[in-house]
Amino acid sequence: MARLTRKQKEALAKIEKGRLYSLDEASALVKDITNTKFDASVDIAVRLGVDPRKANQMVRGVVSLPHGTGKDMKVLALVTPDKEAEAKEAGADYVGLDEYLDKIKGGWTDVDVIITMPSVMGKLGPLGRILGPRGLMPNPKTGTVTMDVAKAVSEVKAGKIDFKVDKTGIVHAAIGKASFSADKIAGNAHELINTLIKLKPTAAKGTYVKSIHLSSTMSPSVAVDPKIG
Repeated sequence: MARLTRKQKEALAKIEKGRLYSLDEASALVKDITNTKFDASVDIAVRLGVDPRKANQMVRGVVSLPHGTGKDMKVLALVTPDKEAEAKEAGADYVGLDEYLDKIKGGWTDVDVIITMPSVMGKLGPLGRILGPRGLMPNPKTGTVTMDVAKAVSEVKAGKIDFKVDKTGIVHAAIGKASFSADKIAGNAHELINTLIKLKPTAAKGTYVKSIHLSSTMSPSVAVDPKIG
């Protein structure tokens, strides 16, 4: 087992063992125990009482974080020539079609989100083995396959993220930066949690939100009282 550094020990000492913090308290505490030299990401992990192996208990969706992600999301718009101007005006970092499809075939995936049109999805199918594992395959359910390309690009740039429960029943998401104020971190967390509650599958039985933890890059996690919805 790796030995803890002095800073890690100091951070752990500030967390009361066995306590479930309010979201506001946890947000302030995560800021307090973050000691990285860079602006660390703040992450949330929500364990849900669902069985993701069953299609009727899959939880997936999108949420627009009210205070943004704190990250400059790099967006690739794979669009036909008639949509290129609106994608560029909306702030897409890369705009085009065949030349970027060729780059992706060659292994290039230096973007955070890919937005495309229904008519282009057929060309993306063969690239699923490259885009799928990286979470980059556009999906109508997350608003990344649409004719309103400008709106989709603008929303991503403003803080829209998509999430999906993993095979262990946990939703992981980055909801801001350690430089955010505690109330902004809490506000973004509230928005995501409330969205998850609205998406509760009817087939899910028993306790739905089982646990919530907040952490930042390289910090210990802080347990949040799951009864906040």
